[in-house]
Amino acid sequence: MVTMNSDKAAVKRKPEPNTSGCTGEQANEETASLQQPSSCDESPNLLLYKKMEKIIEKMQDETTGVPVRTVKSFMSKIPSVFTGSDLITWMLKNLDVEDQQEALHLAHLIASHGYFFPIDDHMLTVKNDGTFYRFQTPYFWPSNCWEPENTDYAVYLCKRTMQNKTRLELADYEAENLARLQKMFSRKWEFIFMQAEAQSKVDKKRDKLERKVLDSQERAFWDVHRPMPGCVNTTEIDIKKACQMNKPLKGLRNLQIGPPKLSPSTSGLHSKVTVESLKKQIVLLRSQLERRNIKVSKAAESFMAYYEQYLEYDPFFVPPEYANPWIYDNTELWDQDKLAKDISARRVKRWAFSLQELLADPLGREHFEKFLDKEFSGENLKFWEAVQELKALPQSQVQKKVSEIWDYFLASDAKCPLNIDSQSYEFTKKNMEVPDRWAFDNAAAHVYHLMKSDSYSRYLRSEMYKDFLNGSKKKTSVKGIRSIVSFTARKDNVT
Repeated sequence: MVTMNSDKAAVKRKPEPNTSGCTGEQANEETASLQQPSSCDESPNLLLYKKMEKIIEKMQDETTGVPVRTVKSFMSKIPSVFTGSDLITWMLKNLDVEDQQEALHLAHLIASHGYFFPIDDHMLTVKNDGTFYRFQTPYFWPSNCWEPENTDYAVYLCKRTMQNKTRLELADYEAENLARLQKMFSRKWEFIFMQAEAQSKVDKKRDKLERKVLDSQERAFWDVHRPMPGCVNTTEIDIKKACQMNKPLKGLRNLQIGPPKLSPSTSGLHSKVTVESLKKQIVLLRSQLERRNIKVSKAAESFMAYYEQYLEYDPFFVPPEYANPWIYDNTELWDQDKLAKDISARRVKRWAFSLQELLADPLGREHFEKFLDKEFSGENLKFWEAVQELKALPQSQVQKKVSEIWDYFLASDAKCPLNIDSQSYEFTKKNMEVPDRWAFDNAAAHVYHLMKSDSYSRYLRSEMYKDFLNGSKKKTSVKGIRSIVSFTARKDNVT
């Protein structure tokens, strides 16, 4: 579960509703005043939460609610789930909604607050099909005014990495958040790791089906409070509501890992409150501008690593192999590929710095192209180069070039078919409706990423590159090349 101190958790928990008469309600109100934080009673969204929770309570009714069941899958069971079509059917039958679209929209709004969630996706949306969903436990309902800290999130992500289960693997954005949190809490990461390890041991003692349900509910809680990129963050409080509640700063705290995002909607506020809140906001933003986002030591380390890597190629520190033809009357630098069969080891070694360095060298690009052809993926480089060429063409030739690239690489009967993901293909196909020089940017970025992460790394590990590097080390000296050149020049003069 979420890592919190016992006192802190007790304050945040929502008391169970009591309907046993006036004395029960009075006792319940007294308990709520002790247990719930004052900010919960003042929350501008509390009325909205109460309305949604009444609908959820009707949905969870054992006789008239949404049918919840345990589904048998291949060699496993999926406990306590319902389908999206069952949910929409129930809403059309029991709620005052006119059509299926309105019911689906209402389901989206409720799901975005985490009251129910898909069991196989981080996007809190609803589909009117056989997708399985699960109700969130009341402990994690937004009306409890949860404000989890980054340390809680770090413990949760760290715990996920300890469990070898496909359903608990970290998404890309979660892995990035974990790396960012590890840097942020480097001094107390050992304590966070111990907490995650202890929670993981406790989870392993639970029943298998119960553990599945709890894992999905905890994941859905963090999908609300740390949503994936592109999803709505329902935990943010609008600046207008916060100012009306006389909380211009406290309610504006963003729970995301990063700079706070404020809603631009400030219409309808009192002038006095607006001026005060804006002045405080200006002071806050100025302090954030003055704050360094990265440590000077870290920036210095990255600069030092870069210059140490390129030290051998800096003419101020290491004499170049060939003289600069713009300074000295010597054109050997331009004629080196023609005069020498082997090239220097320094030049080949530079190809291993990055894919950009490799493609910038004509000989390196040619060698890399041979490697790709050998692995039957040469069309990736050809397509990427065609797209780069397209960007430099005059506007009058763009439309013709776009059609040629599409017919040669992406059409159904293409001569050199390109293998890209469906999302990039559909995006590029849509761009072809109004073709321009940036129509293939999405597909080109995908292809470049494939070459950089897969083909380039395998090229550096290949015997083809290693043999070429070792062969260049046995190259004849520069002095020997110069003597050969001068000898051939004298021979030509004699004849």
